[in-house]
Amino acid sequence: MISTDIKNNVKRLRALGYTYFEIQKKLNLRLPKSTLSYWCKNINLPLGYQQKISKYNKFNLNKARKKAIESNKRKRETYLNSIFERNKHLAALLSDPAAAKIVLTVLHLTEGSKTQRGSLMFGSSDYRIIALFLHLLRYCYNIDETKFRCTLQCRADQDIRQLEKFWSEVTKIPSSQFYKARIDPRTINKPSKKLNYKGVCRIDYFSAEIDIELTKIAEIITLGI
Repeated sequence: MISTDIKNNVKRLRALGYTYFEIQKKLNLRLPKSTLSYWCKNINLPLGYQQKISKYNKFNLNKARKKAIESNKRKRETYLNSIFERNKHLAALLSDPAAAKIVLTVLHLTEGSKTQRGSLMFGSSDYRIIALFLHLLRYCYNIDETKFRCTLQCRADQDIRQLEKFWSEVTKIPSSQFYKARIDPRTINKPSKKLNYKGVCRIDYFSAEIDIELTKIAEIITLGI
């Protein structure tokens, strides 16, 4: 049986503006909030109580949001890791020359020039795509490195020397084989918003034979679609 002292203490704390959770904690009670609410139904709450509750609810809401963000972040990381784990074996497939040539063909089909004749032309602003294309090209064919040329297409306010250094490291093509960079005239007097933007790198490789072969392979692998 619950003593009168406990009830009186609950009512006293409630009259002082304590929440039911605070009362439970202060008096070390395991009684449900519904019981405390019944005991205190005639208690007049002090001025400022609603403001306290509003702040309390806002604090709990922000706390709940942070927990939700962290939970979603962990779920996202787990999800992405699971995708990585079940697909990481695919990279090893590129050691097969046939698979490597198919991927090279698809890259050429999507990002390569369709009008250039007498040479292979490929361009992208994504350094990973450029690096992959050149890796596969060098793996699949006996390449003459002196036949490579690079052209950078960039914004007016970009440092061309820094861009050439960056793309030279990505492509493993010396800067002496870079053509003069092309500046987009539409960007003059317009500051770049994307600070990490490295422009577009266009690769030329003077080999009509490779260009024709990749074009034919593209016809073969898309024949049945």
